[in-house]
Amino acid sequence: METVSTAELPAKERFAVWREVSATRWLPVVAGCDPHLESTFQVQADFSELGPVQMVLMTTTPQWIHRTPKLIRRSDPETFLVTCTVHGRVWTEQDDRHAELHVGDLSLRDSSQPCLTRLTPSRQAAQMVFLQFPRAFLPFPQRDLRELMGLRIPGDQGVGALSSQFLLHLARHLHTFSPADTARLSVLTLDMLTAALASELDAHSMVPPHTRQSALLAEIRAFILANLGDAHLSPDAIAVAHHISRRYLHKLFHADGHTVAAWIRERRLRQCRRDLADPRLAAHPIGAIAARWGFTSPAHFSQAFRSAYGLSPRQFRQQYPGAR
Repeated sequence: METVSTAELPAKERFAVWREVSATRWLPVVAGCDPHLESTFQVQADFSELGPVQMVLMTTTPQWIHRTPKLIRRSDPETFLVTCTVHGRVWTEQDDRHAELHVGDLSLRDSSQPCLTRLTPSRQAAQMVFLQFPRAFLPFPQRDLRELMGLRIPGDQGVGALSSQFLLHLARHLHTFSPADTARLSVLTLDMLTAALASELDAHSMVPPHTRQSALLAEIRAFILANLGDAHLSPDAIAVAHHISRRYLHKLFHADGHTVAAWIRERRLRQCRRDLADPRLAAHPIGAIAARWGFTSPAHFSQAFRSAYGLSPRQFRQQYPGAR
């Protein structure tokens, strides 16, 4: 991950620096800002690559970003762009279509067509995820996708909600993923977007079966991560929540090389390990941390932790002086 931030720059230089970054670092665009807001302008952009998917998590005060005809003629990577609002509001325009995006909403755009994005017309900062990837990675005819360009894809209902939840979780926890996780996330991200767009196009038959399965698996994993602290989280509960049989749930995880219980246990242990190393949680008993992440038996937690990491939870915590 590479981070660009204006926080340490003199106020009068911040927007000029950001304008240059916007024109060269990612998809070339022209950045603009109301003159009376330039003195308070701030932005931080975290650039990441998930295989063929380029991702930017941007936190910014008001600005607008314009992909102009001149820039398109100069250089066009022929990619699709997806925006997901994390917080604040975003206004997008393309093909004479206008959309106001609220938290979780998605928008699809084409790098070959002029587009305009306006970010929070107030002094409150906004945060959004931008994704860019080759057109060939979506299994739909161009003429069909043009029907969606510049429109709001709701993030509060249907498959769009599942996709936005996945992207929001990805944005908030990207720094915690390993390189191996990152490589797999590119596939999951594209599968989730494909499922969401298929739903909008009412074209599920155009989505390959393996993509539907991958999208469902990503949805289930997001559900598990959101409910890790629930001691009653079980394969039965997960299957019921997703309207599938327990057998099919196990089949999905088995095809990915895991069991449901093992995947849940591994994620719970990761969260416990993170908390045990956190000096801000030094006063929290080990048992309380384990219970926070769904372990009801201290003895079982200690055994599982030692088996996974070669140390008892207490021994692990002693490696971090500030967390003791």
